[in-house]
Amino acid sequence: MIKKVHVKTGDTVVVLKGKERGKKGKVIAVSPKEGKVIIEGINMVSKHVKPRKMGESGGIVKAEGAMYACKVQAVCPHCEKPTRIAHNINEDGKKTRICKKCSKSF
Repeated sequence: MIKKVHVKTGDTVVVLKGKERGKKGKVIAVSPKEGKVIIEGINMVSKHVKPRKMGESGGIVKAEGAMYACKVQAVCPHCEKPTRIAHNINEDGKKTRICKKCSKSF
């Protein structure tokens, strides 16, 4: 069963819990199956990489780690505040995401 995630790729989010609390970043990837997101520059982890080809160097590489989507909240591009996302259905039948605080669409 695929769960719905309230943020999309490209959204700006703020972290609510954990060691990265209060930091803002852009969503790089969303995994609805796991309920996780990867945020640019947040939750950096060290990966040990082996050299695969001749002449390629191995070593320790820093990369973004996944975190649960429930630990982040979307930031409205208009009012720049963390907000919940409401949905509005237009006259033409399209569903749009709107900010709960300023009522402008995302």
